Amino acid sequence: MNTVDSYVKEPERKKDVPFLMAIEGIFMAVGRGTVLTGKIEAGTLKIGDPLEVVGPRDTISTICLGLETFRKSLEIAEVGDNVGVLVKAVKRDEVQRGFVLAAVSTIKAHENFKAKIYALTKKEGGRHKPFVSNYTPQFFFRTANVTGTIVLPEEITVVTPGDSLVVRVELVEKLALNKGLKFVMREGNLTIGAGVITDLN
Repeated sequence: MNTVDSYVKEPERKKDVPFLMAIEGIFMAVGRGTVLTGKIEAGTLKIGDPLEVVGPRDTISTICLGLETFRKSLEIAEVGDNVGVLVKAVKRDEVQRGFVLAAVSTIKAHENFKAKIYALTKKEGGRHKPFVSNYTPQFFFRTANVTGTIVLPEEITVVTPGDSLVVRVELVEKLALNKGLKFVMREGNLTIGAGVITDLN
């Protein structure tokens, strides 16, 4: 492993940015409250920090009451850690996989955005037929997946597998999104393309 470490640089962790974690699981700690689990995407978190749960409906204000990783209690957690966060005044039925837990006022839910997408070719495992405007695949962001409509620019009538272009996307419900966020598009069991958000509406 020392040899591997000498070749492979450790990825730079974004510690000095606001905290952000996509929620993977929701559990009830008996007598304590709701625990939200996931992998920290950015920043650090310590007990007592104010937080927000951001989903398609109202944003829920909360506080970090406890941190745990693999049954070990933590005082502070940082980007890259898989953690369980005990949160105050959040009911289990108010949260779902795909919501995010974030520092206050740092991320909002959106349903419309512009993105640069690449349509995979049949050889790459994608579609073998082109698609037109108002095509509706499933979009996968972090731990969330939601149906969305791809609206093509006026000058483009069809997207052929292998094409790369900028499109507008309209999701059926709001999600916590940010510029630069990457996503994958699927249709049934086919991964038909990938993209990155360039602008939020």
